[in-house]
Amino acid sequence: MIGYEKSFLQNKPHNTHVTMTETKTTFRDLGLSEKILEKIEKKGYEFPSDIQAGVIPLLLKWDKDIVGQAQTGTGKTASFGLPLLERIDSKKKGVQAMILAPTRELAIQVAKEIESFADRDVKVILLYGGQNISNELRALRNGPQIVVGTPGRVKDHLIKKRTLDLSTIDYFILDEADEMLNIGFREEIEEIMEHTPDNKKTLLFSATMPREILSIAKKYMGDYDTVKITSKNTISDKITQTYYEVAPRNKFEALCRVIDMTEEFYGIVFCKTRMDVDDVASKLMARGMRAEGIHGDIEQKTREKVLARFKAKKIHILVATDVAARGIDINDLTHVINYALPDSPETYTHRIGRTARAGKTGTAISFISRSDQRKLFAVERVIKQKITKGTVPNAKEVVEIQKKRLIESIGTLMSDEKIHDFAEMADHLMALGDPKVVISALLRDAHKDRFDEKSYTSIAASSSQSSWAPSGEQRLFIAKGKSAGMTPGTLIQFIEKEVGMNIGDVGKIDVLEKFSYMNVQVQEAAAILDHFKRENTRMPLVVQAKAKSGGGWRSGGGWYKGGWGSRGFSGWRGSGGGRGFSGGWGWYRGGGSRSSGGSRGSSSSSSGSSYGYRK
Repeated sequence: MIGYEKSFLQNKPHNTHVTMTETKTTFRDLGLSEKILEKIEKKGYEFPSDIQAGVIPLLLKWDKDIVGQAQTGTGKTASFGLPLLERIDSKKKGVQAMILAPTRELAIQVAKEIESFADRDVKVILLYGGQNISNELRALRNGPQIVVGTPGRVKDHLIKKRTLDLSTIDYFILDEADEMLNIGFREEIEEIMEHTPDNKKTLLFSATMPREILSIAKKYMGDYDTVKITSKNTISDKITQTYYEVAPRNKFEALCRVIDMTEEFYGIVFCKTRMDVDDVASKLMARGMRAEGIHGDIEQKTREKVLARFKAKKIHILVATDVAARGIDINDLTHVINYALPDSPETYTHRIGRTARAGKTGTAISFISRSDQRKLFAVERVIKQKITKGTVPNAKEVVEIQKKRLIESIGTLMSDEKIHDFAEMADHLMALGDPKVVISALLRDAHKDRFDEKSYTSIAASSSQSSWAPSGEQRLFIAKGKSAGMTPGTLIQFIEKEVGMNIGDVGKIDVLEKFSYMNVQVQEAAAILDHFKRENTRMPLVVQAKAKSGGGWRSGGGWYKGGWGSRGFSGWRGSGGGRGFSGGWGWYRGGGSRSSGGSRGSSSSSSGSSYGYRK
């Protein structure tokens, strides 16, 4: 869905929403010139994306500034690049358009796409850290009409070296503004904007609209139209989505087995941190796999070389962080692996959307621990699809597939004329004894433990969740018990009434004096926990219970272990005495009689050996 808003900063904003009709819009309907349309058609594009359909007509008029809200990968570059090229005057001196992007990869991608539509006499140049500054200075002297760059490098040319003049620009574009703020470029953005003319037209693109983005718009933009694209989060049905539940220590072994089971693996492995990228990439290389890693700490020239090798298929596995992987556009990736499940469903969608392109099929695999279950179901709710739970291939399956492939490979090689170069050596080997023994020795020498099932590390599923919450269930702690009139039946009724939903299959229920436990399906647990978190952010009445080794148990942020003394847990704060348990936000250790301050804070003034704090 696409919506338009008109905002007037001088007055109280008045918003008007317009919903696109179901009629399919073509690029020809948007008002673009024949010259641009020909280039679009040559690329094989017929229908614009929602953001393109919303932004292009407004930019062609360009009587106001524009704020565009849409996720990464929705075609934003063409939405501002095409109308920008319609407006550029190749005969006019001076820079006419400045485009800021958060990362080098995105800046390169933006510049390349605009160049692919531009006439030869329109000069587009790139400014980003890590490349030869002499080349940039030469390009600037040649009089570009469009400059694309990262904030740090642009500021360097503009303010420190004074080799870039933005006083003549007509158009200023901020791409992925929220990402720039996340990286910490606000100061650079504002300094650059201070050196631009007041009468320019400004376009700001962002996936989200946090306060910082809106404050920049208010400070530096005049009246503006807003084009907001509601993310559809649709995923191609050509992508097979699977998750494996494995303990964190077994993730790497599971990854290797997935790769070994795939005949021609060509994919990206997404990690959460730079440290993980280095660790996974180095271990894959140590196993003889053609893999390399990229992240923000790696020098730009090195990253570009790695990407070039990956695109040329000289390496088959790219290990990367999300930011470093921006700008990667390859049509024939077989796999996307979420070594760590991302924090947002949108990031998940964007990651796995890199496979199954150009009509091909692809596979998306996520490694999760049981603590990731809520993230997983949040993704499923957003994408409106069920992700299949898979089983990591066992050692026997891996060995059998490896043997089969080796036999097939040798069968293929037998028709290669070059093997005759080894005929004399083969004669010498055959003279050593029984041919079967000779071949066995060759295999042992070449492959060592590759075909030995015992050499494979055993993989166990994640065990972070309580053993009393079977797979697919989550154990909840409810700060109501027998003293509040709760029985298993009334407990279920209470939860259903509060949340406004019918609970399906309910597992083990334990109703104690002051509190209770209940096992419910993970999907339903997520909704229940979200509801009570909204009702009371600081002290939700229902929190997740987690097992702790050694016989104790957890609830939210605390742990509890045996022997409460005579007073025990004397009530949920605010509903029974105010002492003892504080709804999963404190910690206690047995043996004491009672906390003198109850659970009302991190006070050290307590009697016995009972302690408490509150988040």
